[in-house]
Amino acid sequence: MSSDEFSNGDNPELESGTLKETVHLSQMYQSWFLDYASYVILERAVPEITDGLKPVQRRILHAMKELDDGRYNKVANIIGHTMKYHPHGDASIGDALVQLGQKDLLIDCQGNWGNILTGDSAAAPRYIEARPSKFAHEVLFNAKTTSWQASYDGRNKEPVALPAKFPLLLAQGVEGIAVGLASKILPHNFNELLEASIKILQNKEFDLYPDFLTGGMVDVSRYNDGLRGGKIRLRAKIILEDKKTLVIREIPYGTTTGSIIDSILTANDKGKIKIRKIDDNTAADVEILIHLAPGVSPDTTMDALYAFTECEVSISPNACVIENGKPRFMGVSEILKVNTQRTLDLLKLELDIRKQELLDQLHYISLEKIFIENEIYEGIKKCRTTEEIDSAIFRGLKPFAKLIIRAVSEEDVHRLRKIPIERISRYNSARADEAMAGVNEEMAVVNDHLAHLIDYAIEYFRQIRKKYGKNRDRRAEIRSFDNIEAAKVAAANEKLYVNREEGFAGTSLKKDEFVCDCSDIDDIIVFRDDGTFIVVKVTNKIFVGQNVIHIAVFNKNDSRTVYNLIYRDGKNGKIMVKRFSVLGVTRDKEYTVTKGTPGSKVLYFTANPNGEAEGIRVELKPKPRLKKTSFDFNFAEIAIKGRSSIGNTLTKFAVRRIEQRLEGISTLGSLNIWYDETVQRLNTDDRGILLGAFSGADRIITLTQSGQYRLTSFDLSTHFDEDMILIEKYDPEKIYTAV
Repeated sequence: MSSDEFSNGDNPELESGTLKETVHLSQMYQSWFLDYASYVILERAVPEITDGLKPVQRRILHAMKELDDGRYNKVANIIGHTMKYHPHGDASIGDALVQLGQKDLLIDCQGNWGNILTGDSAAAPRYIEARPSKFAHEVLFNAKTTSWQASYDGRNKEPVALPAKFPLLLAQGVEGIAVGLASKILPHNFNELLEASIKILQNKEFDLYPDFLTGGMVDVSRYNDGLRGGKIRLRAKIILEDKKTLVIREIPYGTTTGSIIDSILTANDKGKIKIRKIDDNTAADVEILIHLAPGVSPDTTMDALYAFTECEVSISPNACVIENGKPRFMGVSEILKVNTQRTLDLLKLELDIRKQELLDQLHYISLEKIFIENEIYEGIKKCRTTEEIDSAIFRGLKPFAKLIIRAVSEEDVHRLRKIPIERISRYNSARADEAMAGVNEEMAVVNDHLAHLIDYAIEYFRQIRKKYGKNRDRRAEIRSFDNIEAAKVAAANEKLYVNREEGFAGTSLKKDEFVCDCSDIDDIIVFRDDGTFIVVKVTNKIFVGQNVIHIAVFNKNDSRTVYNLIYRDGKNGKIMVKRFSVLGVTRDKEYTVTKGTPGSKVLYFTANPNGEAEGIRVELKPKPRLKKTSFDFNFAEIAIKGRSSIGNTLTKFAVRRIEQRLEGISTLGSLNIWYDETVQRLNTDDRGILLGAFSGADRIITLTQSGQYRLTSFDLSTHFDEDMILIEKYDPEKIYTAV
């Protein structure tokens, strides 16, 4: 027998004498695992699309409805009552209840329910209280339209799904991890969901983007309708209080003030940012004060906070729901369409039920009127048995069949038999006619709603918004974010040194030549005297090649930095001159800026951050018949080309010395600056409003709604105030008028 089989001894027969079936362990594990996976997916982690609730949430709300008498109930009592329906312990129920309460939608809370901003937990269940909100009563519960099933132990009845007439799933959001799949649906704005549902009923296009109670800013350009593969970026709202202080007013969804402060302190310890101290003044609203170190740019620090801390986070949604007993991935637009159709179906079902109730009411009022006014009860005086009484009533009603709404049932007869004599004696026919008229009037309204069901549903959504949509405006501001290059905003927390002869560079060579301040994520560019260069990452110590003539921090795609170069082509070749920029290169790959001829040598080299072109004096080595042994040259005479260009011939003769005579003047001219309103940033890529051409000490002026103005440089990392009403190039002669 193989090791993966069960056996009851060597005898294949059981005590009863029948053959025993062999069961393979692999089959048992497969069956058990599938059962477990199905249970976790269907009964614990993934929400049902019909009401947007997980089973534990549905049981909590059902238990709260059963307990509700208008007053608050202790959460401990609610948890205990829910355990009649929920097969898991009180801890899972308590956690789910607190999370529901913190969403501020279905539960009216009293006491300390924790704080989603700070991450503080709720008080113990014996101290806090809850009851269903008025909104929950209106959209979530209706025993007449609810389907029921037996609870896990068969002792009670619980809802299969609550008759939710509102897209709860998208309003609250959900996160659950099952076996083999997960669900992450982000919360959306209450009023926007209602407006989108109305547009669905009107066959209009709609857009749907997430919204968060914590506020902040959200970039939804890659939301992908909430499906797998999509991603949103969220940022804290950071305000420039003054030149030394930044204030965080709103935080990204999924973070807390504590986690953000921890991430800022970690980034500060690693040298990514430089701050002096942090004060957390958060109470009802977020207020984190970040005090900057002296000499630190607040704009650069703001970008660094987004790049290195939880002030910016990314979330990948994954909309998975249970539909018809199976998990299914669908976008939030489709989920809303399904929810809207379900609301329409429930409204129709409620109208149908009410119509039937009115018909029954009208039938009985008319039946009672016929029974009393025509004294049909007189025919039962001589009857001795119930059968005879019923027959007498049926016979008495028969002549009035055309006046009766539907066929008379035994239940109708039994109700007529139970009418008290006192009521018969005081019967008022006019009052009965009024009651029938009132029923007919309501019946007409119900029939009109059924005939115009779409309009009725639209009005229903509008009434929900009118009653419960106050103070539920969008909190997370939809914005487009620019991509922050971490290397550009990281604080210069290291010092770069170089040993030019031996060819080593790094942050640990403190006895060698100091180059500049840098960050530990910077790249550095190194030029050697043989005309080769390389870009490497900053480390403690790295070999970059001997005879270094230039080393600096490298900024990728920097078209403003121009290198002026004079080199000898080979050992005895021509003297070449060129101007070039270094844009995109591969790290740790060696490049050449000469023709590559063996023996080539760099004779003159400068790096110019704004495209400066200096004037030089070139002295040649004396040679027979050489009349002119020196001449002047200005680099502005040649064009800026790529690093692989070979350059122009400067002279055919050997050079003895080259020295600079004139300061370099930029040949790039002024820099055109645009302002992009969507990301509220400056750029040089023709995006947004052209502010003008900037150079040197030119400034930008901004005016705000609050009556303040600010002068800033044209640095692309500059941040601007939210309430800005004017931005333009500063002209000191211009006069502004304000009222």
